[in-house]
Amino acid sequence: MNDGKAIGIIMTYNCSHLLEDAYSRIPKESLQGLIIVDDHSKDWEKTQSIAQRLGVPFFTHEHMGYGGNLRYGLTKAMEMGAAYMVEIHGDGQFDPSVIPVALQKIREGYDFVLGSRFINMLQPLRDGMPLIRYCANVVLSFIDRLILRIPLTELNTGFRVYSKNLVQTLPFKGTSGGHLFSFQVIVQAVYFKLKVAEIPIRCDYKKEHTSISLGEAAIYAFQTFYILFLFILARLGFKISLFTKS
Repeated sequence: MNDGKAIGIIMTYNCSHLLEDAYSRIPKESLQGLIIVDDHSKDWEKTQSIAQRLGVPFFTHEHMGYGGNLRYGLTKAMEMGAAYMVEIHGDGQFDPSVIPVALQKIREGYDFVLGSRFINMLQPLRDGMPLIRYCANVVLSFIDRLILRIPLTELNTGFRVYSKNLVQTLPFKGTSGGHLFSFQVIVQAVYFKLKVAEIPIRCDYKKEHTSISLGEAAIYAFQTFYILFLFILARLGFKISLFTKS
């Protein structure tokens, strides 16, 4: 088992009013560090003030979107010596209590660990996931599994643990600055034959959160089909930049 340094990356964007509650539920004893990365949101100064009060290093940068913010956070965590990086959303929607289990899993030798809401298929509905989002996730994940040939129950989750090996292996240059990055990195991991696993996680839809709108989700869904198409082309031998190391 590798006992490398694990750093939690708290991702924030206009959710300063939810940050302290999210922070209070993080099992900090499982981490060797925490940072807050803010995508230059409208309330970044308030987020910075909260971070200072909590004693958590805070970083903000020009607005790049979800993917850009996450890449920025991964870079900062690596600079701090992280071997494992835990993605934590600042609105606290994804249950952070699974962090110890996720870290135990990745330290078994996996490169990437995803939190799945669908290991128990009915749990997302019990947790308040709207039916339209539930059906869309089930269908998308089925198509993803079919093409990528990986036994994961969900491929559109907001909780992940990244290994240093994954970050150093995948060609992030050219990946999306938006939410599509979350899917691109999974497909890249499969293409480069990295070890991917999942653990169960719960997600609270009943309290305030910052999920993307249904319109944005629909655009994201069509974009994932395009990424799968590029994946197929790359597997057939075509040179696709998303799957080409520089």
